[in-house]
Amino acid sequence: MAHTIHVDVVSAEASIFSGEAEFVALPGEVGELGIYPKHTPLITRIKPGAVRIKVNGQDEEEFVFVAGGILEVQPDVVTVLADTAIRGHDLDEAKALEAKRIAEEAITNAKSDLDLARAQSELAIMAAQLAAIAKLRQRR
Repeated sequence: MAHTIHVDVVSAEASIFSGEAEFVALPGEVGELGIYPKHTPLITRIKPGAVRIKVNGQDEEEFVFVAGGILEVQPDVVTVLADTAIRGHDLDEAKALEAKRIAEEAITNAKSDLDLARAQSELAIMAAQLAAIAKLRQRR
């Protein structure tokens, strides 16, 4: 029997994934993180990008896009508290492209530093979402 770790991926809206996994990979603040069972305890911020979950007994990994958040790792539990989380099969490239275009427009038309910062943040999230969609497409 393979060693597993319990993984929960949640957002403010819903629980996106909960189950046993052999491995989890996600974009940490300073680079890609790989988490295996019995990992050293850790709390860190995560960047927008793809969370890949190797589910015990499945050939294909679960794929979830997160728009940032917090990661907590305990030896037997991984918890991803995401600002926004979208299952891989629910990602919509057309919507992401449109949101990216709107963010680029908002950067151009920003009237304050706050407006500019919000637009830049949204642009970074949409760029990460499009990169995640491309990565998911390559795997299929």
